[in-house]
Amino acid sequence: MPQSGVFQYLSIDRVRYGAPFDEAVASETAQVDAKRVFVLASGTLVRETDCIDRLRASLGERFVGLYDKVGAHTPRDGVVEAANLARQSDADLIVTLGGGSVTDGGKMIVLCLANDVRDPTELDRYFTRISNDGSTEQPQLAEPNVRMICVPTTLSAGEFNFTAGCTDTAREVKQLFRHQRHAPQCIVLDPAITLHTPEWLFLSTGVRAVDHAVEDLCSRDAHPFVDGTATHALKLLGRGLPRVTADPADLEARLDCQTGAWLSMNGALAGVTKGASHGIGHVLGGTANVPHGHTSCVMLPNVLRYNSAVNTDQQDAVSAALGRAGEAAAVAVGDLITGLGQPGTLRAVGVKSEQLDIIARNAMHDRWIHTNPRPITSPDQVREILDMAW
Repeated sequence: MPQSGVFQYLSIDRVRYGAPFDEAVASETAQVDAKRVFVLASGTLVRETDCIDRLRASLGERFVGLYDKVGAHTPRDGVVEAANLARQSDADLIVTLGGGSVTDGGKMIVLCLANDVRDPTELDRYFTRISNDGSTEQPQLAEPNVRMICVPTTLSAGEFNFTAGCTDTAREVKQLFRHQRHAPQCIVLDPAITLHTPEWLFLSTGVRAVDHAVEDLCSRDAHPFVDGTATHALKLLGRGLPRVTADPADLEARLDCQTGAWLSMNGALAGVTKGASHGIGHVLGGTANVPHGHTSCVMLPNVLRYNSAVNTDQQDAVSAALGRAGEAAAVAVGDLITGLGQPGTLRAVGVKSEQLDIIARNAMHDRWIHTNPRPITSPDQVREILDMAW
């Protein structure tokens, strides 16, 4: 019987690429007729660059507020504080400039405005609950009436989905919040703004994008369109990331990386399930404070090794896309990561041995653990992978 499936396009109207971000945002703001723009930005961009001055100048009177205190892994307190400021500013559009935590922060502001969330504890009503057996409880969320434009400065590519990760710091757990219209109205890809991103962050989030593409190609629910875009994503990232390492000023290589990250995100739209690299990675962020990109640097090669007995042909496609046909995918991916100067063990990213069991238990509440190509049904199996990565 022929393969069947569904491809669900996101509610993203446009992707603007290659133009200066301030010009692109001003053009997009005029196109959607926004009058009051609230900006969420990386603190580093605000303190150390002229990016906000440029954006303020391009928006003029439409620039009504700025928040630059969203922390790593998007803590609840910060996003609710930002949402309250945006509400006070009567904002009709959110613009984000920054990495994945800032992008998720923008989605959370959109959620808070739509659902009248004014205190962090109120978010308990809205996160997606995942049980040990993988079953999911999705709460009803109001449809957002304020949308956003994202200007990403890293390559984790969360702007191309409608899921936000937000950390409950009291419980030390990252939670998921999902609505179709949490996806931005427009995404602006400007390679020049990424020159301000620390090299380790740009490269490690590039590995995060590699992780998206690899786990899509190796998924138990593969999709023909996604196989094509994921393969090209790996080709672009596989050549672009080493070129940026060799010459950080190479804007063409940086745009290749941004395009590769964009293409790496199509799996979510087609219902392509991911695996344990993403599942464990989410927990490493919220529980052990490991940066997004570094979670993939550490986990992806080891998850490939763990899964190799059940999806060899798919892993062969990964190696071929990276120009390493005939070699084990774990080796090809691991060599790419090493060549970028990124860490390869849990110890190297600050995880302590006494945290491994709690990470394994918490991982069972992540949806991607339950769709790993080699079935995972207990924390002991997660711990086996963690021990491989130790």
